[in-house]
Amino acid sequence: MTGTVSARALELARRRVPFVHARVVRAQAPASAHPGDEAIVHGDGTIDGFVGGQCAEGSVRTAALGALHGGGPLLLRVLPAGEDAFPDAPGAQVVVNPCLSGGALEIFLEPVLPPPLVEVAGETPIAEAFLALAQVLGYATARSLPGGRPAEHTAAVVVAGQGHGDAESVRAALDADVPYIALVASRRRGSALFDELGLDEGEKARVHSPAGLDIGARTAPEIALSILAEVVEAVRARPPMPPPAPPVEAVDPVCGMTVTVTPGTPHLTTDDGELWFCGTGCRDRFAAGLVG
Repeated sequence: MTGTVSARALELARRRVPFVHARVVRAQAPASAHPGDEAIVHGDGTIDGFVGGQCAEGSVRTAALGALHGGGPLLLRVLPAGEDAFPDAPGAQVVVNPCLSGGALEIFLEPVLPPPLVEVAGETPIAEAFLALAQVLGYATARSLPGGRPAEHTAAVVVAGQGHGDAESVRAALDADVPYIALVASRRRGSALFDELGLDEGEKARVHSPAGLDIGARTAPEIALSILAEVVEAVRARPPMPPPAPPVEAVDPVCGMTVTVTPGTPHLTTDDGELWFCGTGCRDRFAAGLVG
């Protein structure tokens, strides 16, 4: 299972798809999972891999989606009702799952988000210096302009062709609605390029020219640093690739657990509408009228 999950994680990372990596780090019998078991939780709540039975999986799904949507890495403790808890530790979240038949689990949930993607247009010294510095920060870079189009979820476009393909690159970045666009040019040349493209005031405001923060930069690496600093500021102000919208949550009417609703979540259609359950056991008890 570990090899399958690892291969899937690599594939998702290559495609720049956000997900949560879940790994069991401790288990108490009679839990069905074991230390080292792992899974991937996707943005829609589906799970590839194994980190426990159906009831534990529901708790993992809900916590993982919370981590993916801004919660950050998390140590999740899944405990049956009435059992002694693992020793307390900072940064841990405890979930009491009344449907567990016994045992307890500790599962580390780590959101895996793609690094910001920056498109660099041009083969000038400034462009090359920017690429080298962006690599130090762990940013992903691409060079499809001016002949192509920025990829989806591109965080920034840096146009540093110094006259070679600059107009085409700026136009492509504007059309792709890239959040941050920088043009390496003097104010005079930048203004002339804007007039050449026939940009309106709103479009002009979206292009940073001259590019970069004013740090007194003179050399190509210094100018690249000033631009990268402005890119960082823009990226942190607006995350380049937000996770998918979180699925709907409901409360299991039998055990009271919070349930993340996915296509595979057990449910019943009643006169009062749809009811969702943590597992088939609770659903069957409700259908049989064993709760009131």
